[in-house]
Amino acid sequence: MSASIARAFATRAGARLPRVAPTAIAASRRFISIEPMYTAEATATGGRNGQAISSDKVLNVGLTFPKALGGPGLPGKTNPEQLFAAGYAACFQGALGLVAQGSKVKIPESSTVTAAVHIGKHPEGAFGLGVEMRIDAPGVDKATLQKLVDQAHEICPYSRATRNNIEVKLVVV
Repeated sequence: MSASIARAFATRAGARLPRVAPTAIAASRRFISIEPMYTAEATATGGRNGQAISSDKVLNVGLTFPKALGGPGLPGKTNPEQLFAAGYAACFQGALGLVAQGSKVKIPESSTVTAAVHIGKHPEGAFGLGVEMRIDAPGVDKATLQKLVDQAHEICPYSRATRNNIEVKLVVV
């Protein structure tokens, strides 16, 4: 995001952008030891009004700053919140299938996970995200589905990454 767009976005939301020295950023980085089984890589250019391309060129999307945030909201282009919503929903549905299989519960192919990703002013200033996940599995009783959803939320990598960072609301429909 360009500096002018960031300032406009911050002003629209009534927030002040924090000033952090580059050395403070580098010193605060934490690395978590995992043994990678797969690595996805994408490069963005032009920020919220640019383009994102995966290293294998399968993902190649134009980006636009949403109108609701003061941007142009260009048709045929996406934004980081939509990409995050798609990734989180797909990952969560995979985790749901895994815990259902382990519990010997059949999740129908028509099941859906819809992630609504919200961006707005954080109470401490700057910006924050919130997510509402709506899970539907026709034919699975709500009590059983709720148990599976709670278990999936414990193992889903996106849920683990967001835990204690952003609010995630799980809704069984």
